[in-house]
Amino acid sequence: MKFDLYHSMRQALKEAEKALSEGEVPVGAVIIDPEGRIVSRGHNQPIALNDPTAHAEILAMRRASLLYNNYRLTGSVLVVTIEPCLMCMGAALNARVSRLVFGASDPKGGAAGSIFNLAADARLNHRIEVTGGILEEQCRALMKIFFKGRREVQNREITHGEVPKWS
Repeated sequence: MKFDLYHSMRQALKEAEKALSEGEVPVGAVIIDPEGRIVSRGHNQPIALNDPTAHAEILAMRRASLLYNNYRLTGSVLVVTIEPCLMCMGAALNARVSRLVFGASDPKGGAAGSIFNLAADARLNHRIEVTGGILEEQCRALMKIFFKGRREVQNREITHGEVPKWS
């Protein structure tokens, strides 16, 4: 399969920008089919959908599975802006995704090499080829923008005398 990693990551970044504009953690994903075409897209939407599983990767895999009428995505490539978490890596393994391409590592929750390396775990019956660091700075920059904004809001609330309350 031949496809442009950088073009695909730019498409995932567009999805991440959608998430950012919606107030979600800015993660975007696309699924590339064995012929190199983008067949589905997704961006984080757990807040909007009230669904803790509505990560970009999960939504993109769901859409691709519906398109193929098959839960197996054999031969596909998952392109995502941030290294997937345990849940998303587990789903990619179960879907038999062939390759994972991500932008920035996630040192606090990454499951494709940072904390865990599910993609290469010999105890599992499927392996995923992993390529990281594609447009890493752009992917990381979106996360920094999002979390900087979150910290500023929290600091303003504290500055204005509000004390976080237990609910």
